[in-house]
Amino acid sequence: MNKTTAKIKHRDLRAKKVRAVIAHNTERPRLSIFISNKNITAQIIDDNTAKTLAYATTIGRVNTGKTMTDKAAWVGEAIAKSAKAKKVVKVVFDRGPRLYHGRIKVLAEKARESGLEF
Repeated sequence: MNKTTAKIKHRDLRAKKVRAVIAHNTERPRLSIFISNKNITAQIIDDNTAKTLAYATTIGRVNTGKTMTDKAAWVGEAIAKSAKAKKVVKVVFDRGPRLYHGRIKVLAEKARESGLEF
């Protein structure tokens, strides 16, 4: 196993550990975060029906911020507004393989300030 394959394998294992803990919650949908090199995407997923309830992304947006942290803050506010429109208030936070630090933390804090509970 080379270095790249090992990184991908361990990243997938971390994500599975996080999802194993939060997947058993049937009352709350899951707020899933994805961060690429240039964009940030957040979606609220109902795992019982396997459907996306709300969605927010920086892809194709012009004035979301200069830094990735600014973009994360914008996405946090946007996903909270979109969730309120669908009457979703309580969610479970799925950070995937990433640590609760930096961009993930800013996104979560902005979503909480905008009205989501997790």
